[in-house]
Amino acid sequence: MDFIVLTLFPELMDSFFSHGMISRGIEKKIITGKSINIRDFSTNRHNTVDDRPYGGGSGMVMKPEVLQAAILHAKKKNPGFKVILMSPQGRKFNQEKALGYAAQCKGLIFVCGRYEGIDERAFTHHIDEEISIGDYVMTGGEVASMVIIDSTARLIPGVLGSSKSYKSDSFTNDRLEYAQYTRPEEFEDLKVPQILLSGNHEKIRQWRKKSSLQRTFLKRPDLLEKRDLDAKEKIIIRQWVKELKTLIE
Repeated sequence: MDFIVLTLFPELMDSFFSHGMISRGIEKKIITGKSINIRDFSTNRHNTVDDRPYGGGSGMVMKPEVLQAAILHAKKKNPGFKVILMSPQGRKFNQEKALGYAAQCKGLIFVCGRYEGIDERAFTHHIDEEISIGDYVMTGGEVASMVIIDSTARLIPGVLGSSKSYKSDSFTNDRLEYAQYTRPEEFEDLKVPQILLSGNHEKIRQWRKKSSLQRTFLKRPDLLEKRDLDAKEKIIIRQWVKELKTLIE
């Protein structure tokens, strides 16, 4: 899968592409990452990419002809890629969206706005999807595009060290991930649950399912509304009820 980022700060994206999991995925030729400098498509000697907004107001707006030229250049080189504008006004990004991108998209072209945003005409003609990573405003879309690239790339087979790693991630099945422990066995008077040291894989699997459900209930109960409890989760809930009754009595 290919990730292309249209930005005024290509060095920021180039650094992102050269580290960690993303870098390893690129080295293994499973994914590619490239930045394109929007300023390269300016047509005047000052490399102007923005102008004052019509109707007045503070800030500047990215010029439509410059942004259009950058997008058309990226699309010509990569036909069929989805063009995504990073914007706080867009649909909120989540794990389900990441899974969809990883499974269905050949590649993604990210448009990273700056200033007060982009000219609406460039949006109308060239943007396929508008995505937000949360209800807050940042100075540009670069960091937001990194979030989406990172969460999508790790779902592509071969990018992570283990093909099973992402399957237990939080939100994958509308549940949070179970609690994790590593060495030492005791830290600050807290011990690793004995079941995790038992070597009994079935009991460990059951413990992790229980831990996942407990954490979801305590931290994100809203996720429990997204799908019905399965048979094993219902057993866990019934056991909780019994334990609570014992504590009350």
